[in-house]
Amino acid sequence: MLNEADLTALAITLKLALVSTLILLVLGTPLAWWLARTRWRFKFIPEAIVALPLVLPPTVLGFYLLIALGPRGPVGGLLESLGAGPLAFTFSGLVIGSIIYSMPFVVQPLQDAFSAIGRRPMEVAATLRASPLDRFFTVALPLARPGFITASVLGFAHTIGEFGVVLMIGGNIPGETRVASIAIYDHVEGLEYAHAHWLSGALLLISFLLLLVVYGLNRRFRLVRL
Repeated sequence: MLNEADLTALAITLKLALVSTLILLVLGTPLAWWLARTRWRFKFIPEAIVALPLVLPPTVLGFYLLIALGPRGPVGGLLESLGAGPLAFTFSGLVIGSIIYSMPFVVQPLQDAFSAIGRRPMEVAATLRASPLDRFFTVALPLARPGFITASVLGFAHTIGEFGVVLMIGGNIPGETRVASIAIYDHVEGLEYAHAHWLSGALLLISFLLLLVVYGLNRRFRLVRL
């Protein structure tokens, strides 16, 4: 069975995934919209930056985030000079690391969904005197709904499975930054395989259910369009 420490780690993991996904949706939606609509010849540069966590080892990303958010880093040092503590080894630091690490899993599905809309629906809405903001909220967002579902679930699920980034930037502080993936590693290292099985099984079940939501809802949307 899951003990109290494992339940706490699981709760921190789910909280981290939820907060990170919500922030990513807020930040990633305008970015994905711009990437899908812009004709800037150098847009491959921000696209490459967004996709960088897909190929960059998590420990490398976590290391540079640790340097940046630590007390001697540019961000951590600035915060400390303003009277705030550094972000390294805090839950807020985990959120920042998770946002950066999971960004391609949210931005890319949204970009693909916006690109699939095409320009015709937006042009038709413009002829009806809809403002750019109205066109975005009344035309683009409803048509891109499957992309939002995919982005939300993938971002949430990817954050649940993080290990290298959260370990580097958050450490292993029980009740603060100890997430489920780190707890599983601790159990395996301590030869506590029964506890590792229970916690791993919980993450496996959550991940599988999230994928069922994605495929089930996307299938439903395809049938509705037909």
